[in-house]
Amino acid sequence: MPPAKKRARTYDPARIRGAVTAQFGNVRQGVRALTPAQLALPTRLGDWTVRDLAAHVTTALENVSRAIDREEPAGPGLTLVQWPVAAGARAAGVAGDTRRLAADHPDLDALYARTAERFARRLAAADGRRLLAAVPHSGPGAGGQTPVGAMVLDDFLVTRTVELIVHTDDLNAAVPGLDIPYERQALAACTRLLADALAAHAPGGATEVRIPPYAVVQCVEGPRHTRGTPPNVVETDPLTWIRLATGRLSWADAVADAKVSASGERADLGGLLPLLP
Repeated sequence: MPPAKKRARTYDPARIRGAVTAQFGNVRQGVRALTPAQLALPTRLGDWTVRDLAAHVTTALENVSRAIDREEPAGPGLTLVQWPVAAGARAAGVAGDTRRLAADHPDLDALYARTAERFARRLAAADGRRLLAAVPHSGPGAGGQTPVGAMVLDDFLVTRTVELIVHTDDLNAAVPGLDIPYERQALAACTRLLADALAAHAPGGATEVRIPPYAVVQCVEGPRHTRGTPPNVVETDPLTWIRLATGRLSWADAVADAKVSASGERADLGGLLPLLP
């Protein structure tokens, strides 16, 4: 008898909305304290400066507001676990407008305030079950304006935790001592979504991936583990996992630096990552 199909993970819509709002607020507070010299620093995202990146973070929420304003697309659309791979594949080909956004809004705090206010108004009036034209993950060179498919609003909001947590980490990496906090619910949702995307991208039960305290998934074709200690185990912390899944850290470097524990002949995930460049 084939194994039962695993039920998709669900997220509490109210908690996700709160997490997205809170993490955006965390970033706003961090950006507000940056000096002109810090805003001019380079980032690990190609030729983006910290100012470019800080302006770009607002698109994580603005893309929700714009999608709500658009006519509802025809469904069905992308599932949550399909979004990372679909969005990552699409992002590189989207025309970028981040530099224009940063240039047009020299007062970053005012940009953050307008974005947050518009997001709150649109969200308050929107049904979480309606379909949106979801946009790609928008890294360097991605303007975030070309939809990758239709998504339910409540699901699309979960993807915003990925955008916000990943770019929070990018900002913290670029500015020594910045240390913008990671809201726990947002970090958990980001970690779980990217772990579930790996399991969907490489289905199977041969390898167990552990990301305490937020996620455990099984993936990779091969003998399915049923009891006792799995023969193939990968374990890491949430931020290392997120960096691996988004191409900020290579598998080889993570293993060499002991940021990942990997045991078993099917525990090498290097060929499956990143999921979302």
